[in-house]
Amino acid sequence: MRSRLAIRMQVLSFAALAAAMPAVAQERAIEFPDVDGYRTFAVDLHTHSVFSDGMVWPIIRMQESERDGLALMAVTEHLEYQPRLEDIPHPDRNRSYIVASEYVAESGSDVMVVNGAEITRSMPPGHVNAVFITDANPLLVGEHPARLRPSTPEEQEASERQARQAIDEANRQNGFVFWNHPNWPAQRPDGVAKLTDMHRELIADGLLHGIEVANGDFYSAESLQIALDNDLAILGVSDVHYLIDWDYMPDAGGHRTVTLVFAAERSAESIKEALHANRTVAWFGNWLIGREDALMPLLEASLQLTKVERSAGDELIDIRLSNMSDAAFDLRVTSGHRFNGPPSTMRVEPHSDLDLAISGETRTSFEMAFEVLNAITAPETHPTLRLGVEVPAASSAE
Repeated sequence: MRSRLAIRMQVLSFAALAAAMPAVAQERAIEFPDVDGYRTFAVDLHTHSVFSDGMVWPIIRMQESERDGLALMAVTEHLEYQPRLEDIPHPDRNRSYIVASEYVAESGSDVMVVNGAEITRSMPPGHVNAVFITDANPLLVGEHPARLRPSTPEEQEASERQARQAIDEANRQNGFVFWNHPNWPAQRPDGVAKLTDMHRELIADGLLHGIEVANGDFYSAESLQIALDNDLAILGVSDVHYLIDWDYMPDAGGHRTVTLVFAAERSAESIKEALHANRTVAWFGNWLIGREDALMPLLEASLQLTKVERSAGDELIDIRLSNMSDAAFDLRVTSGHRFNGPPSTMRVEPHSDLDLAISGETRTSFEMAFEVLNAITAPETHPTLRLGVEVPAASSAE
């Protein structure tokens, strides 16, 4: 979809990258707490290798996923767009998945890999991913011309018909189908995601199950609203073409864009069930984006009070707010509390504690409320985290 790394590629050598990998391999693994009744898994459902327009072998994609602590990665090569067929001829569109699967079998990798494909058509429907499929070849419909922008009404009609046939086939294979980068300027010059009649028809027929609200370094508020209005899974994906290390700089604290999935167990089938049930949150930069019923349990598991005590003279209440996640949470107090120190807006760094001293609070039982500014439940809407506080009696040893 994009190329944004020319400058980085000039300043990073393969030798330096290889030397840095072992030092950051464990630190870069994506970590978020489990939520009530479900385990939290990071998955990437949109990746590319040299078997379409990516720049690396599928095994590198698997090794990157291991370093990033992913539970599952989908192989999603372009079906129609194959710029390297001259150099890497492969009549079998499953070949990338086969290479990745063989690596898992031989290495014992704990990253699950599932088969997928990117149906690469003009708008509508644009680019559509089908994952958890059994065979990518039947999804390659028609003459698959190199020109992906039909120039006549007849060509456009044929493209839409063939795209619908491919999506029908993906659903026959019990795939999970989602709309890729709906705001991509190459197909939406104004950068605004909009439903077409074809998308509405796919949704009405139960053939489209999700939508990317975050793709690489793009976020679309309009895509999020489409997801909320049409009961589609909210997804974040890397859409990686180059190296994860160049695209996302994990050695400098970055991370690939992923979907956090809340599933009953670590299995492809359980993760697929969670995707269909919309138990997802997109993690994009330092933003967490999801429906309130999926996002709030994650916030509650991530931010917890781990200390509450009344200080000397019963005048201040000391609390410790602990962050159990990889996100840095930006909070704004909305319950009216004041602190002897920080202002009403504060940050809790990843896997760290923030100690606060509440002033002017005489109650022994009350609720604190924080607007979570780096969490989004709808366009321009941030959720409120409410924490119950029970203050023990002050120590008499003072």
